[in-house]
Amino acid sequence: MDNNKATVKSYVNSGITFGSALAMVISYTTWKSIGWAIIHGILGWVYVLYFVLRY
Repeated sequence: MDNNKATVKSYVNSGITFGSALAMVISYTTWKSIGWAIIHGILGWVYVLYFVLRY
């Protein structure tokens, strides 16, 4: 039972990290601003989904 919780936690942490990195790359290539990239990196998957739906 504890092994399943550890596996889920690992996948969630990886997903959050990947979402933040992806958001920062998309933001920097689109806006050419490190400030916006940091803000969008904090938002993570929210910005990625916004970008996919908007553009």
